[in-house]
Formats: sequence, C-alpha cells, structure tokens
Amino acid sequence: MHSASFWPAALTEDWRNAGFGLYVHWPFCQAKCPYCDFNSHVAAKVDQSQWRDAFVSEIEAHARLVPDRTLSTIFFGGGTPSLMDPEVVASVIDAARKAWPTANDMEISLEANPTSVEAGRFAGYKAAGVNRISMGIQALNDADLRALGRLHTAQEAQAAFDVSRDIFDRVSFDLIYGRQHQTLADWEAELNQALSMAVDHLSLYQLTIEAGTAFGARHARGLLHGLPDDDTGADFYALTQQLCEDAGMPAYEISNHARPGCESRHNLIYWRYGDYAGIGPGAHGRLTRDGVRQATENMAQPTAWIQAQAHNRTHMTWTPLDQAEQATEYLLMGLRVTDGISLRRYAELGHAPLSPARIAPLLADGFLTLDGDRLSATDQGRPLLNAVLRTLLAD
Repeated sequence: MHSASFWPAALTEDWRNAGFGLYVHWPFCQAKCPYCDFNSHVAAKVDQSQWRDAFVSEIEAHARLVPDRTLSTIFFGGGTPSLMDPEVVASVIDAARKAWPTANDMEISLEANPTSVEAGRFAGYKAAGVNRISMGIQALNDADLRALGRLHTAQEAQAAFDVSRDIFDRVSFDLIYGRQHQTLADWEAELNQALSMAVDHLSLYQLTIEAGTAFGARHARGLLHGLPDDDTGADFYALTQQLCEDAGMPAYEISNHARPGCESRHNLIYWRYGDYAGIGPGAHGRLTRDGVRQATENMAQPTAWIQAQAHNRTHMTWTPLDQAEQATEYLLMGLRVTDGISLRRYAELGHAPLSPARIAPLLADGFLTLDGDRLSATDQGRPLLNAVLRTLLAD
C-alpha cells in the first residue's frame, strides 16, 4: 500500500475536480444481445430481496472506507436495471443517502429496456428517487431490432418512451448505427425521427464487433455481412454530428449528445476523472482512499458475488494507481469530452507535462486545439481519438 505521505497534496485530493458518484450494477437481462460484451446474464428467477440486502451491505462497506464525501450521482446500469423491483431501487437509494451526504440536485439515473417498461413500475422508480431514465431502444425499425437480437418492436419502443417521458423530466435513449446493410439515407431518416422524439439527451453508438460476443464469433467466420467499411463508418459519424448539431443537441462526448445543461452528470464524473464507487458483480470503480487513488473491481459472477455478500465477505480487488497511470487515465477519458483536459491538472497527476513536440503537430493538423490551459480534441480529431492518443502517449 502506498502511503499518502508520498503523494503531493494536489494529487491526493484530485478527485474533487470532478466529484463522486455511485454505480450500481444489476447483471440480469431477459436475453443476451449478440453485440453485448457487458457483464450480463439471463436468469429464470432472481431473489430480489437477497439482491437488495447485498447492494445495501456493499454500500455500507464502501461508506466505511470512503466516508465524508458528497455523493452527486447514482447510476443503475446493467444488464437491465428496469427488471429491478422499485422497492429494491428505493432501498439502494435510501442506503446511499444514509451512507454519504448528498448533493441537493443529485442525479439518479436508471437504464431501461422497452420490454420491461410498465407505467406502474416507472411511477415506483420515480417515487423511489430516480429522476432520469436512459432507454436502450437501439433501432427504430423491426427488421434491424430483430437483427440486433432485441426483444421489442419499434412500436413497443415508442410506447415505452412515451411512458418514460410522461413520468420523468429527463429521458435519454440509445441508438446503434452502422448496422448491417444500413445506408446513410436510412440513418438520416431514423436519426431525424429520433431527434423529433428526443427530450434532452441521446447516446448514439456505431456498432462495434467485440471478441467474446455472438457477433464477434459470426464475424470471425465471415458470416456477418453488410457492415460499413472505415470510410463509410466515418461518413455515418459525420452525418450524426451534423444532424444533432442542427437540432440543438450537439455532442459533448464522442457518442453522447445533449441540449445544453442536460449532459449526463454521472458519466461526466467518469470522463472528467472523478471518484466513483462500483457496486454489484463485475462493477469497476475509482476511489481515493487514504490519499491514494485506487482502481476497484468486483468479482464478476453473480452467484459467487451474492453468496460472498450473504456471508459478509467481499472479493473486491483494490489496485493503487501510480501518478503516471492516473495521468494516462485522465488523458484517455478527458479527451473524449468536448471541453477536454487541463494541462495543469495533467502535469500534477503525471511525472512530466505533455511534450509540446507531441502536441504541436496535432494542433497543426487540426486534431487538437489549445485554449489557455485546456487541451481538447476537435470535431475532426474526436473520431480519430485513438490515433491522437497513441501520438501523445508514445514512448
């Protein structure tokens, strides 16, 4: 264990630059989507009271380790958290409020799939304290929904969205583009439809093929046809940015768009490199404990995790992050958002400032912009961010 006495004072309190949030992972889904590489599982039956008790117990354990900090956000992710009983969600929120002082305007988000949206259940979530819904709609036509392995129809998605919009002031939903055989004209029509529905936030992701997924296995066998090539993928991205900008929902992060002031405050804690506690199987966190920021990771298998919690055991790993690792994480996350990073903060985190010789060519090529202390990726640089980062971090 590193001692806080070895760390600069600015570093031990660095997390305060972005705040503190709580992530709660519900690992269960009705079906596993073929593109999904998240820690999600299909279960015939779930003992909701057992999961409630385990979540509460883990929150209490975290509060003993990192007390006396203001909690700004809670995010229920998964999996499909809208399969949780509203009473379970209420108990988790109550436990978090007891564990830490909370911001007056705390953002509490819950992910939902259209197949699990019921007006009564959603009214229960609102009564529990949830004030923002993020819906996994993914496509607005039935053929592509079937191809993506989704269980809902476009009509069911619209009905679920209407329920959410009637109950909650803040509603976001996800769409995937660059799908099999999708044309730019198809996406333009679909995105315009989505923008006509949107309340305040959209998450728009290009389909990526991940190893270990059903799509990954099909792609490896040459059976996943009709995906866009790199140039067409870039065209999809550029069209997405333009349409959202014109509709008053500009990008504030590579895949996320919002009306000004309606950004996901929880996700901004990640991207601006704050602290967050990760609760539930497979959840990750970043927590500054005894003056040292550490990466946390829970055991992933739900049955093993719930059994460990039932016996008051924890199998979370805590890995101290040295200054170079923290600086790198801040850079990787911070350049995803449009307001970028503070070079002063980067230098305080890392062993040395970013090299001007590395930055200068990227500025000249229009991939980065420097405004005083702020280094940001441009509209041209964000879709090429991996290459930009490789240049900045090259040995």
